[in-house]
Amino acid sequence: MKASITVFLFFFTTCILSQNVTSVMTLSEYLGYVKNYHPIVKQANLIINESEAKLLKSRGAFDPKIEVDFDKKQFKDKNYYTELNSTFKIPTYYGLELKANFENNSGQFLSNDLNTPNDGLYSAGISASLLNGLLINKRMASLKQAKLFLNQAKEDQQILVNEILYNAATTYFNWLKTYNEKKVYESFLINADTRFKATKRAFFEGEKPAIDTTEAKITLNTRKLNFEKARIKLIKSSLELSNFLWLNNNTPVELQENIIPDTNTINNVDVTFNIALFNDENFDINNHPKIRSLNFKIDGLNIDRKLKLNNLLPKLDVEYNFLTENRNQINSFNNQDYKARINFKVPIFLRKERGDLKLANIKLQDQKLENEIAKITIKNKVNAIQQELNSFRYQNNLTSSIVKDYNTLLNAEDRKFFLGESSLFLVNYREVKLIEAKLKAIDLENSFFKTKANLFKVAVINLTD
Repeated sequence: MKASITVFLFFFTTCILSQNVTSVMTLSEYLGYVKNYHPIVKQANLIINESEAKLLKSRGAFDPKIEVDFDKKQFKDKNYYTELNSTFKIPTYYGLELKANFENNSGQFLSNDLNTPNDGLYSAGISASLLNGLLINKRMASLKQAKLFLNQAKEDQQILVNEILYNAATTYFNWLKTYNEKKVYESFLINADTRFKATKRAFFEGEKPAIDTTEAKITLNTRKLNFEKARIKLIKSSLELSNFLWLNNNTPVELQENIIPDTNTINNVDVTFNIALFNDENFDINNHPKIRSLNFKIDGLNIDRKLKLNNLLPKLDVEYNFLTENRNQINSFNNQDYKARINFKVPIFLRKERGDLKLANIKLQDQKLENEIAKITIKNKVNAIQQELNSFRYQNNLTSSIVKDYNTLLNAEDRKFFLGESSLFLVNYREVKLIEAKLKAIDLENSFFKTKANLFKVAVINLTD
């Protein structure tokens, strides 16, 4: 696809240098350009960037922290108190926290429990939540969920990019359709002009009545009218296509008149969408980005449920700190000089905690049901699209045969007309039927292409690079 983008850039450079040179823009080149430069695709990539930022934020809960608290009161030359308390904390993944502390307090009116040696008091210890918060806590749950959200964002980003490429592809197919319709009307306009001139010449030579020239003129003007309508439709579809064309610096590109669609798209569409080897029988629904995204969401709700379940446990926080005056000797810490704390708390009825757990269970069950519904929906959509494509192949064979037969009838009638064995009315009738058949064939081909694009979108297939 990178090579295709290079070729596509060459197309736009060429069209600036020479407006008279016709260049074909294939579906692969066009989608490659959209995938790499369209602002909405870049917006889709921001989903991952946002999730990475949230993951970084959740990891911040485990960052070591330095805290310094200084408090002093001086009044009428009296030092009421001077309190310095500095702490270095290291949170861990589980409900443990390592802590080193230095206190240096002095003053005439200092509380007795705050007195420290002249050189200060050093402590090192650990705090832990032994029940509620040991195996899972809010900090741990946030980090796990952030990792899941990042994986979910990658799946959602792929779905969004495929949606954009689908919209771009259908716009290309509409452009191709209007181009083919214009070519049909253009070719039959030439036929009508040739027939009008021949009829007019035959009238002056006395071989045709004047009414035939009138009928030929009406047909010619009708073809001109149809051609003009087709030309305007092509211009409109070209402008719609330009909405998806951008340069690397977010500069929009206007499609030039000398750029035309690939009329051989039908032979390349499967390779472009990477569905040439797609088989719905081997289609693993569990690997579908939508299902994977929902599974990550379920995993996140499971973590939330475990957190709510953990909140039913009593809260038992303990802390133990060794104390010493000498910071230069580690062995100066001993179990005779310490500071300890125990905090126990439990609600009597646990109504809030039980309510939170019920809500978490309901959300989890709801998400699991949504997952199962999504699986069935996607499977049925893929199956329906595959059957529709098979039907289109059969319809296309019939339409091609009809166009061929109408073309044979027109050629025969045209020869008879110039030999004087047929009327202009019959020739025009055969021609109108052929035009209708060709337009139906173009419309059928367009529906076939859009169904291919729909399969690409529903199955969320990676675009060929």
